[in-house]
Amino acid sequence: MSLRIEAAQLGHLLEVIRNAGYDLLGPTVRDGAIAIDRISQLSDLPQGITDEQEKGLYRLRTQASPSYFGFSAPAQTFRRFLQPPTQTIFWASRDTPGGPLRMRSGSNVDSKLAFIGVKACDLAAIGVHDVVFGCDPNPQRPAADPLIKDQLYGMRRENLLIIATECGQAGSTCFCASMNTGPEIEAGYDLRITEFVDGEHWMLIDAGSEQGDTLLSHLAGRPASEDDLTTREQLLERTRRSMGRSLDTRNLPQQLARSFDSPAWEDIAERCLSCANCTLSCPTCFCTDIEDATDITGRTAIRTQRWDSCFNKEISWLHGGQVRKSTASRYRQWLTHKLSTWHDQFGSSGCVGCGRCITWCPVGIDITEEAARLTAGTEASS
Repeated sequence: MSLRIEAAQLGHLLEVIRNAGYDLLGPTVRDGAIAIDRISQLSDLPQGITDEQEKGLYRLRTQASPSYFGFSAPAQTFRRFLQPPTQTIFWASRDTPGGPLRMRSGSNVDSKLAFIGVKACDLAAIGVHDVVFGCDPNPQRPAADPLIKDQLYGMRRENLLIIATECGQAGSTCFCASMNTGPEIEAGYDLRITEFVDGEHWMLIDAGSEQGDTLLSHLAGRPASEDDLTTREQLLERTRRSMGRSLDTRNLPQQLARSFDSPAWEDIAERCLSCANCTLSCPTCFCTDIEDATDITGRTAIRTQRWDSCFNKEISWLHGGQVRKSTASRYRQWLTHKLSTWHDQFGSSGCVGCGRCITWCPVGIDITEEAARLTAGTEASS
């Protein structure tokens, strides 16, 4: 059942979730951007703030609308709370040389997290990571090998509450409609919010789980009418039509596989800085490095996991040498994995169309443009 509520009820919802023992994480303005950070109340949300995103450009501006979620993809993703940029995997120690070895987990995952304002693209990205890390709760999707389940990710994911929000407008670098990941949200949430500012400021809210049903019972509102539901469909259709980018995904994995020797890779490499901004801003990238270290006494060892990137030379170091030495080969690895071989590995695309890699590329490389250029003519030559 959909419930129509006044926008002010959102503050009460946050209070109910917080009182249930969850740490709230959602969009807020920080350092000139909409970042995902800890929030505690309604006023922490970026009300009346929207963003402008284009190739290599990001800025905030105020708007007359009192919308709380009137922006496109936040500058940060929710990835860093499920797979932190740095986390200790375990500690191992012994009191005396040759003494018994004691081991313990190094990361605290006891807290319950509530993600507030998860956009459709970021919700889809969480679903992608669920498969990558072997923690997919959806039996309809191909599951990763349970032998490689990421235990720390799984523990965080198990305690996660997701309050998703549908987009009422698309950004210039958005193309989630092309990837079938938005703007509508169909599954994977505990509560789904669609916000409207049309003379009145109101929201449609739906439950997608038992937890969501419980939360919904705390809100004052009325059942949504047919007109309310039609208004939602119209809003989502306007958003879909206003996408700033598009990507033709028909036979895209096969076409990219045939582009391996294209001279376009070298052209891209002349512009690419190998800075890794695209991978670090991407909600589905998952490359990490493992570091082992001991203290000065040699009695304590620490294993740490840190985010890495396929644009770093060292990540392809194998048997004393680098497998991908050139920028062209590293960019090719990133794009073809994201849009092509990810399908073979995980059963879906690795791109959710959020557009962050376009916005945060300092030289303005556009994945939709490059994919179209790389595949031009490959269908005819097949």
